[in-house]
Amino acid sequence: MLLVVDVGNTNIVLGVYKDDKLLYDWRIATYKDKTSDEYGLLFEQIFKYHGLCPRDVEDVIISSVVPTLMHTLSAMSIKYFNSEPIIVGPGVKTGMNIKYDNPREVGADRIVNAVAGYEKYGGPLIIVDFGTAITFCAISKDGEYLGGAITPGIKISSEALFLRTAKLPKVEISKPKFVIAKNTINSIQSGLVYGYIGLVDYIIERMIEELREEGEVKTVVGTGGFSSLIASESKYINKIDKLLTLEGLRIIYGLCLQYVSSLKATFSNNYKGDDHEDWKS
Repeated sequence: MLLVVDVGNTNIVLGVYKDDKLLYDWRIATYKDKTSDEYGLLFEQIFKYHGLCPRDVEDVIISSVVPTLMHTLSAMSIKYFNSEPIIVGPGVKTGMNIKYDNPREVGADRIVNAVAGYEKYGGPLIIVDFGTAITFCAISKDGEYLGGAITPGIKISSEALFLRTAKLPKVEISKPKFVIAKNTINSIQSGLVYGYIGLVDYIIERMIEELREEGEVKTVVGTGGFSSLIASESKYINKIDKLLTLEGLRIIYGLCLQYVSSLKATFSNNYKGDDHEDWKS
């Protein structure tokens, strides 16, 4: 089995694959102060609840936008799953040409989403990830990562409104029936939800215009926790794929295996003979 782990600022999404089939997926809260043992025991409990054995995990791949958790989860993987994890980042083969000014600045989650999106839907393509931040990613017809935009997520805006005003309450993020609301709670919900629908659609509209040379953008994918809420009213989002990141991790894992296999084949062809047999082990 393959354990895939996507670490976001608010949630950690993890899943277990058997070959190309996703067996289970889970979403847990991100706690930056948890130790590797605390995460390991939590993962073990989740596995055992579903009748899975951690020892059946053969490999682990992780993408993260929380640098402080990278060592923690790497140590957890080694101790509880007996596997040195693949960490998605610079140097890891993704099969995607990144057209950013500095490719190292692109978040691992954005690249993972782009790899999965292009594999599943082709290009040109726009992906909108509704996480702690909302990220917009543009992929060319040839599968190149062209860039995108980043805005504060809807939850960040809701919390900022509550913290920076004296009288406005903290509200549940849900879509009210009308934009013209009749009470304070619905007014805040209206501003947040319909305001973000407008924000999302305008950015997508501009991206479609700028991608005109790539051809017609037939697919705009929404992913992440709030994707369904916004996509239900969006003029442009026509696919909801909440597990896009997990699929991208599985694809990148497969590419890494192919790369390692090709390296072994190259060395095997270049170093034949008894004097060089020991490296293969």
